[in-house]
Amino acid sequence: MPGTNLTREEAQQRAKLLTVDSYEIDLDLSGAQEGGTYRSVTTVRFDVAENGAQSFIDLVAPAVHEVTLNGDGLDPAEVFADSRIALPGLLEGRNVLRVVADCAYTNTGEGLHRFVDPVDEQAYLYTQFEVPDARRVFALFEQPDLKATFRFTVRAPEGWTVVSNSPTPEPQDNVWAFEPTPRISTYVTALVVGPYHSVHSVYEKDGQSVPLGIYCRPSLAEYLDADAIFEVTRQGFDWFQEKFDYAYPFKKYDQLFVPEFNAGAMENAGAVTIRDQYVFRSKVTDAAYEVRAATILHELAHMWFGDLVTMEWWNDLWLNESFATYAEAACQADAPGSKWPHSWTTFANQMKTWAYRQDQLPSTHPIMADISDLDDVLVNFDGITYAKGASVLKQLVAYVGEDAFFRGVQAYFKRHAFGNTRLSDLLGALEETSGRDLKNWSGKWLETAGINVLRPEIGTDADGVITSFTILQEAPALPAGAKGEPTLRPHRIAVGLYVRDAASGKLVREDRLELDVDGERTAVPQLHGRRRPDVVLLNDDDLSYAKVRLDEASLAFVTEHLGDFDASLPRALCWASAWDMTRDGELATRDYLSLVLSGIGRESDIGVVQSLHRQVKLAIDLYADPSARETLLTRWTDATLAHLRSAEPGGDHQLAWARAFAATARTPEQLDLLEALLDGSQTVEGLAVDTELRWAFVQRLAAVGRYDEAEIATEYERDRTAAGERHAATARAARPTEQAKAEAWASVVESDKLPNALQEAVIAGFVQTDQRELLAPYTDKYFEVLKDIWESRSHEMAQQIAIGLYPSVQVTQDTLTRTDTWLASAGPNAALRRLVSEARSGVERALRAQAADAAHAGR
Repeated sequence: MPGTNLTREEAQQRAKLLTVDSYEIDLDLSGAQEGGTYRSVTTVRFDVAENGAQSFIDLVAPAVHEVTLNGDGLDPAEVFADSRIALPGLLEGRNVLRVVADCAYTNTGEGLHRFVDPVDEQAYLYTQFEVPDARRVFALFEQPDLKATFRFTVRAPEGWTVVSNSPTPEPQDNVWAFEPTPRISTYVTALVVGPYHSVHSVYEKDGQSVPLGIYCRPSLAEYLDADAIFEVTRQGFDWFQEKFDYAYPFKKYDQLFVPEFNAGAMENAGAVTIRDQYVFRSKVTDAAYEVRAATILHELAHMWFGDLVTMEWWNDLWLNESFATYAEAACQADAPGSKWPHSWTTFANQMKTWAYRQDQLPSTHPIMADISDLDDVLVNFDGITYAKGASVLKQLVAYVGEDAFFRGVQAYFKRHAFGNTRLSDLLGALEETSGRDLKNWSGKWLETAGINVLRPEIGTDADGVITSFTILQEAPALPAGAKGEPTLRPHRIAVGLYVRDAASGKLVREDRLELDVDGERTAVPQLHGRRRPDVVLLNDDDLSYAKVRLDEASLAFVTEHLGDFDASLPRALCWASAWDMTRDGELATRDYLSLVLSGIGRESDIGVVQSLHRQVKLAIDLYADPSARETLLTRWTDATLAHLRSAEPGGDHQLAWARAFAATARTPEQLDLLEALLDGSQTVEGLAVDTELRWAFVQRLAAVGRYDEAEIATEYERDRTAAGERHAATARAARPTEQAKAEAWASVVESDKLPNALQEAVIAGFVQTDQRELLAPYTDKYFEVLKDIWESRSHEMAQQIAIGLYPSVQVTQDTLTRTDTWLASAGPNAALRRLVSEARSGVERALRAQAADAAHAGR
């Protein structure tokens, strides 16, 4: 992170002292095609509560030329240092500060990112300001509770477009003068600048009219399915405005698909930026469209929860992200006309899995994390902040009732519009509308770390009639190094009773019981006296957040019939339970593989199928007894090819199986098939080997040594685009030679010239699970350079390297020892220590799972 690390205490002191009224920001981007630096002029008006007080304003800039406070010039050399301009004891009631600086374009996805499209050789700019990167573009008080209005004026090259939070004006002599925004936080201001292509529409309902825009680079325009994006957007407008009972709070809504974006999207007020990989150049499965729709709805929900009402400090970041994550799934599930009413299946399959994994790392933390400074928050965009928090909100909705929940949310928006809040403000509103005391709930769910395990304990008589039914709750010990104590929590869950229908062969739910679970043992006498079903599923409908285990009889039945559930959500819950057992070493990898192979052919949800593909490959690569790995890989790869050949021609499942096959093809015959599919000498009926699928084949052939530079260069000539450049970089780094690895390593570690997206692509190719011996020498090299990398690169670039190049495929005790030695001697800051400790935990888990797998095999 460039600049001084702002602490919570500093932010609190500054918020008590200052009330910010407005910013006027004048940027000269007329030289953006050439890059370098640009002139930034900021005028900020603010009041102080104490005359004669001192403070500071934030700015990261190569040069500051002028600082004028209340008409008096200050010497930039005296007041500007690192990332702060000191405001001496000259502050009085109303103040006007003017700062003139040269700021720099970036290629890291932070601040004002500049990208040159190889197709048209034009530059494209966009801003990304969360968490502390608006200060790379203009001078400001960089904290969420100092809201203000923002008036941007931008000079841009001839023929370019400028988009910001306010409606886009007509330019005068290439100068774009925007209206002031409403009062918003600094981190949701935005500028997107360049010769972008755009499509426009309007959201109209009951007299309301909101202009809508969609933007992308011209080289992607032929692939932009704007009608589908507008359709999802309109559904979100309808659903959110009804549920929130508060009209969309800004004057227009633009969605801008921008290049080399680090995240999925960003909720800039009225000007959402989205990674342009969501403009699909080739055929993708419906799961990809569902994920894109979820992203669109997530950011739209933020217009209310995050932009209209904003957290006071970053310890409530979870509430912003968890609410938007919950809302995206709820909208997809309930909105009339939604194409993805099964979104809670996807939530259980993806978000919950992410949350469970994160919650078992040594860095696990309460949902309401203790964020003491900006370093803390930068590494806190994690599975707890998003996925666990959203899971717990879903549980809260079940706990207080959906109607009461949304009535509380409505009161919250009306009470705090354009202001800042704490968690207590939302909980207070929910207590008013539900009548529930949420203090105990909040203490146990939001202020403690770790996960619970729920197990059924079922007694039956000789005729199979239930004589006792108890739900056991466990609070496993937190991982070594984690703070806090194990906690038993109150859960609102459903118990699903499933039987196999004789006529259809489907597992159908014959009954459902919803109840509160609390403490170690919760008796369920309501189930006594009824015949035991084939499967008893705790947490049916996925209402609560807990790891769930099946009883022995249910597990045995599911092992043979998991694919027979007639609904996707109970299947997903059982798949998730089996995966968790595999990660915990309770289920052998070979048994997990058998379970997947027995049921995946009957799994209709394509998102679940693709998750199973990833999980099987990960289990075999990392969790299987190494002596059995090749046998299991052969079995899996043979299955992927068989499913590819038998899948419905042209369907989603066929494409998914083609990608799964490409990821693991290994025998000469299988690799010959990949080459034949590429050159067209063989075909699979219905399978279109289009641009993206071609690259998947090329990258695998490069990784096994079949393709070298000549073949990769030839493929790049077919696809001379930014995406093609990234794919080629991955293929080059994947080659199994010492020279290829050395070149990839040097381009990432020994140079800082690669932009963020290319660096990510090189790292993805460099790490190949079947190149462990070739990669072994880089373990020591990683630890030799890591701290210097962290201290010299931007946060996003350093984090890519810290996570991506950690020797995670070297599953040995030596890797753990080497990591521990570095942690003890290098003195990394808390953020870097956390990332390395998390990576270490992955190796430790894999070692345990391998030992358990070997033990299972020996029985």
